[in-house]
Amino acid sequence: MEINTILIILMFISFIALLFTGYPIAFILGGISVVFTLIGYLADQYLGTMTFLDFNSFGMVVNRIYSVLENWVMVALPMFVYMGLMLDRSGIAENMLHSMQNLFGKVRGGLAVSVAIIGILLAASTGIIGASVVLLGLLSLPAMIHQGYSRSLATGTVCAAGTLGILIPPSVMLVMMGEQLQLAVGDLFMAAFIPGMLLGVMYLIFILIYAFMRPREAPLSEDRQPFQMKMVWDVFKTILPPLGLMVAVLGSIFTGMATITEASGVGAFGATLIAIINRKLNLQIFKEVLHQTFGTIAYIFAILIAASCFALVLRMLGGDEVIESFLLSLPFGPYGILTVILIGVFLLGFFLDWIEITFIVLPLVGPVISKLVLGIEGFGVLDNPDLIWFTILIAICLQTSFLTPPVGFAIFYLKGACPPEVQLVDIYKGIIPFVIIQILGLLAVMFWPELATWLPSIAYG
Repeated sequence: MEINTILIILMFISFIALLFTGYPIAFILGGISVVFTLIGYLADQYLGTMTFLDFNSFGMVVNRIYSVLENWVMVALPMFVYMGLMLDRSGIAENMLHSMQNLFGKVRGGLAVSVAIIGILLAASTGIIGASVVLLGLLSLPAMIHQGYSRSLATGTVCAAGTLGILIPPSVMLVMMGEQLQLAVGDLFMAAFIPGMLLGVMYLIFILIYAFMRPREAPLSEDRQPFQMKMVWDVFKTILPPLGLMVAVLGSIFTGMATITEASGVGAFGATLIAIINRKLNLQIFKEVLHQTFGTIAYIFAILIAASCFALVLRMLGGDEVIESFLLSLPFGPYGILTVILIGVFLLGFFLDWIEITFIVLPLVGPVISKLVLGIEGFGVLDNPDLIWFTILIAICLQTSFLTPPVGFAIFYLKGACPPEVQLVDIYKGIIPFVIIQILGLLAVMFWPELATWLPSIAYG
């Protein structure tokens, strides 16, 4: 076995082992890159190997970071993060919950249905998972538990609904994926819209069936009111602001009236305007939103810099060729290789955040997909339908990473915000059916690629 292959294997083993130490992921990636650069340099000097690694190699990282920061699409990242955080402070979720609770009061499981619908609307308006899960948990969990809902159904609904924001555009994850694979982010937004909404509808169907089959775990509200048209009007009024913001942002992108960056600016301004209209904005809240936006973007870019170092060392050792040749040599055919990649990403989601997987794994497997003859229909419009479809499949896979232990971030976001009587085991039980639903949604998009490719093809056609 060549020294380069040995170093590649040791890099991955070191990375996996250090994950369990609890150190920040950016420090782990950066530290491994420096250490293996030194090992490669010493091997070249004293063992006559040809890794071509030295510390001048890190000059290439500077060029990589410069090219990323020079990309105007990346300006959309802080804008979308700010938009999501500001909307969460605007009070619209609380208003929607109260109005929907009145409307669906006579529907068994109506409160959980309301939470799922609000999760869909927040996803299409914010895209910030942590804020959405915590907000939905604080607003709805005490009410559901007081009404007699089972803790597993209540917590599972909140977790699943809150994670839709990572898939339904405008999604920060899709912006990063587009940058990594050199795909138009607008294409990815359009491709993810139907699969994301499909998952939301599947959540609603599951909740209604579950409540019908187990009425004791989703009881009707005791203080429910008779139906009045005023309830419909109240729901419409509360839905209108986030719906209008979604139309302004996504509609301007889909119709070609604005770029991703321009639309993100519209979204940030619209979220601020909604907070002002709802009288929820003051100087203190504005500072907190700016501070949280800065912290989130700093976290993402810290991992981006460290992952760029890691990917550079791996590429100079020939890691991309090793992984590509390994996958292409599998005797499973194109769709079998695709399935192996998706299973690998799903399993990685148990231990890694979507950011690390996007920065490290996606650039390694993207070229493999480009060489597979998958035959996805582009309707004569899409330039790279195979890669667009594959990216949406990966995005659905990564959405499950928020719900799968031990590093399911939505689980721990909710645990920090839920009432003390709710135990961690209740949340684990609650997320199981929603993970199964997500896998079914993934299979649906896998068997019917048109779910991802139809909307962008219609928009361009």
